[in-house]
Amino acid sequence: MFDIYHSREYDGGMKVKTAVTLSQDLLESIALLPEPYQNRSMFLETAVWAYLARLRREAIHAHDIEIINRRSDYLNAEVMDALAYQDPL
Repeated sequence: MFDIYHSREYDGGMKVKTAVTLSQDLLESIALLPEPYQNRSMFLETAVWAYLARLRREAIHAHDIEIINRRSDYLNAEVMDALAYQDPL
């Protein structure tokens, strides 16, 4: 399980009180977690940081794929050129 107490994402910095609406099922699921994870604010903040990091990684990945696809003809030509220098098996 993800260790929220050793996560770099949760730093315990300045907090702003806010209100959110969550399903009863979600709150009950959090309440069933082992003792160190039952601090809902800490748990939810850590989960949101992890989700934001995932979204950033996915955006970077999508951008990289777009660049590769845009340059595919050039990259394929480079590979074919490199393969031409190899001895046949």
